[in-house]
Amino acid sequence: MIMQDNFELANGVAIPKLGLGTWFISDEDAAQAVKDAASLGYRHIDTAQAYGNEHGVGVGIRSAGQARDTLFVTTKLAAEIKSYKEAVGSIESSLLTLGLDYVDLMIIHSPKPWMAFHDADRHLEGNREVWRALEDALRAGKLRSIGMSNFQEADIDNILKSGTIKPMVNQILAHISNTPFALIDYCQRQGILVEAYSPVAHGELLKNAEVVAMAEKYGVSVPQLSIRYCLELGMLPLPKTANPVHMKNNADVDFTITAGDMLILKNQEQIRNYGEASRFPVYGGRL
Repeated sequence: MIMQDNFELANGVAIPKLGLGTWFISDEDAAQAVKDAASLGYRHIDTAQAYGNEHGVGVGIRSAGQARDTLFVTTKLAAEIKSYKEAVGSIESSLLTLGLDYVDLMIIHSPKPWMAFHDADRHLEGNREVWRALEDALRAGKLRSIGMSNFQEADIDNILKSGTIKPMVNQILAHISNTPFALIDYCQRQGILVEAYSPVAHGELLKNAEVVAMAEKYGVSVPQLSIRYCLELGMLPLPKTANPVHMKNNADVDFTITAGDMLILKNQEQIRNYGEASRFPVYGGRL
């Protein structure tokens, strides 16, 4: 099963190949979602300060009935934090809110504050300062690995040139019909694991007749096909759900997509409207 498989990060840390995303899962519901996922075999949980559910995720981790060292927990520094001092305090805040002694992976949620996501300023100096705080926390044993999210090549280069520890992960929007192949290739050549959030495009792929037909051809659901697509490209998918039935379905991806069908999926017309999710800056809208 896919949940028993791991990628190896650049520093040798093992990270489960499938994670549970928790975006839009409330703090009140997060604990049960984590416990349900753990009971189904999930060992990788992804949250963020911006999600407002770190407390619930932490409760779920501590009450899941699994040894802490068997669970991989990711959280993200708020995108607005762009100084060393703020980052140090924010790392401590996440540990306290989660109720954990360490976090397996902490990443910078965005190279730019969300409200400035489309502005020209790339906040290069601020990101260097935040990265330095992450490096220090890693050396102190508070974090096991560090990375970034929504970083483009110029943002990654900024960290590679200034940091002393190489980023281990870049978590990006990537799915059928919107796959940034050049960025994925760049990250992989640098030894940076690419994590794919929203692998089912917030449900928009369920409306794609060609994708639906291909899923039927393989005898799988559209989410299963979408998750497998990411895995075939060497990415780590992070499907979000609080529904145990969907969790189980999302993890049942032990099949292979043929090279010909992968080519068809790679060339799907790009989704430009994510419906309700389009209001978020990372999708092209504004808060």
